[in-house]
Amino acid sequence: MAELDSPWLVVGLGNPGPEYAGNRHNAGFLVADLLAKRVGARFSRNRRVVAEAAEGRLGVGVDAPRLVLVKPMTYMNLSGGPVAGLAQFYKVPVGRIIAIHDELDIPYGQLRLKIGGGEGGHNGLRSMSRSLGSKEYVRVRFGIGRPPGRQDPADYVLSDFSSAERKELDYLVDRAADAVEAVVERGLETAQNTYHAD
Repeated sequence: MAELDSPWLVVGLGNPGPEYAGNRHNAGFLVADLLAKRVGARFSRNRRVVAEAAEGRLGVGVDAPRLVLVKPMTYMNLSGGPVAGLAQFYKVPVGRIIAIHDELDIPYGQLRLKIGGGEGGHNGLRSMSRSLGSKEYVRVRFGIGRPPGRQDPADYVLSDFSSAERKELDYLVDRAADAVEAVVERGLETAQNTYHAD
């Protein structure tokens, strides 16, 4: 019963600071910001860990699922510490943790949802898996595609979305937020059937 009472911990991965705000690597922050707006919550600095957090319910009524939205403020490669700290504080089992992150191996404009698996070289996921002692959390993978030509992937993820990409960005962030809500309300498999259609 305790598991059903616990909130969902929804983690947007990114880097803090205005210089990173428009980066591809900050797709998770963009989706978390939209989810906070949807549930009428505001991010504020959490006193327990190095993160910003916002709490709200998906829908109305006491039975509506509770979300704790998290943006680690540690930089990507140390994201796991704040996530593990908040999971412990809110007593959230690892299966109710959702990480939203940019994904090089998926074309721009596509979303993929999964639970567990490897980190694909993503430092935020690697840090989360290490700190949680498990890889069995849900991932909402926001496709950013591979860098053009010979550009280093590390430089590519830390560069801003292109002007062509920005034309679609609001729609894609909206869709990713819908996917998170679908996982919470209808389960991972149903959400995959909906969002893997493209």
